[in-house]
Amino acid sequence: MSAEKAVVTRLPIYLDNSATTPVDPRVVEKMLPWLSNQFGNPASGSHAFGRDARAAVEAARGAVARLINAGAQDIVWTSGATESNNLALKGAVAACESRGRHLLSVQTEHSAVLDTLRDLEKRGYAVTLLAPQANGLLDPAAFEAALQADTTVVSVMLVNNEIGVIQDIAAIGSICRARGILLHVDAAQATGKVAIDVKTMPVDLMSLTAHKTYGPKGIGALYVRHGLPATLAPQMHGGGHERGMRSGTLPTHQIVGMGECFRLADEEMAVEVPRLRALRDKLHRGLAAIDCVRVNGDMQQRIANNLNISVMLPDCDQMIAMLTDVAVSSASACMGGGASHVLQALYGGEAAPNAIRITVGRFNTDEEIDFALDYLTRKIRECQARKTSPAAA
Repeated sequence: MSAEKAVVTRLPIYLDNSATTPVDPRVVEKMLPWLSNQFGNPASGSHAFGRDARAAVEAARGAVARLINAGAQDIVWTSGATESNNLALKGAVAACESRGRHLLSVQTEHSAVLDTLRDLEKRGYAVTLLAPQANGLLDPAAFEAALQADTTVVSVMLVNNEIGVIQDIAAIGSICRARGILLHVDAAQATGKVAIDVKTMPVDLMSLTAHKTYGPKGIGALYVRHGLPATLAPQMHGGGHERGMRSGTLPTHQIVGMGECFRLADEEMAVEVPRLRALRDKLHRGLAAIDCVRVNGDMQQRIANNLNISVMLPDCDQMIAMLTDVAVSSASACMGGGASHVLQALYGGEAAPNAIRITVGRFNTDEEIDFALDYLTRKIRECQARKTSPAAA
């Protein structure tokens, strides 16, 4: 379908759902009362305002727990996945310090994990970052070989935020569990996209956030496995909230929003994921047919809504900057426009090409995808034509 025939009412079309998702109107509706007349502090148990807020917080805790098949008591509220990653890693290494000071992770982790590990390295911890295979996936045998006698904590993300590949957490977790090593998993990009069951998945700590799952920004959670052999050392003090692991007045409206968006994901992902895969696959078929387009990352072991491509032309970066009618990204939103460390890890010694990350979402329509495919194809063809024209030569 041509761009002229596609019925699109609003431009640019938003295709950057890995950076953040729009808040579902149903989530907004649930949050609003807790921003107005239901304003009590959940820690105030002596009156109805506080008790009602506490009940709402606990209902949301249960909804978050159900999406990953955890117990509600295992969910600790945070301000988002970045804080969850910090609490998990810094809290775990402090608790396990007597057993060892070696940490293991992957070069393609989110900056919230990598920067935390760099900080721990400055404090005297030894950190090993494994290179992924060319498809972005970690080789379990290479992972096991990199473990040391004093390895205490491992961090491997479930879904990569740039290329969308799904790591084999079951295999990695089994290796860690057999050695008594704590496994932390950043699952910010996974909720609502892949089934998560922490009762069967050997994971000790899991970071979660609302704004990647059609919920509000500024609220997240950390799953802390019941019976963890070491108690997490808190990184914030003042009041002993969240069983002493994370002090601070709980933002009821945001927590309610996270609970509702996770509840909706739990109910709707069986229908939503195949629909998003069909939209993504339409883009994939169309763009992969262009000879200068290269797909980054494994296409089978990958979430349904993610497509990451490189356009193998010298002025691709200029083309990306001039895309006005579709909202896509060239790297993680947390990279601040810098080069993608994920692609650098994938391409090894080669110069990593610029990438276009396209991530479809709940509110994208077939017509929008038709428009976007036509638009991106034309822009890439124009870029090709400039490269091969006599004037360019």
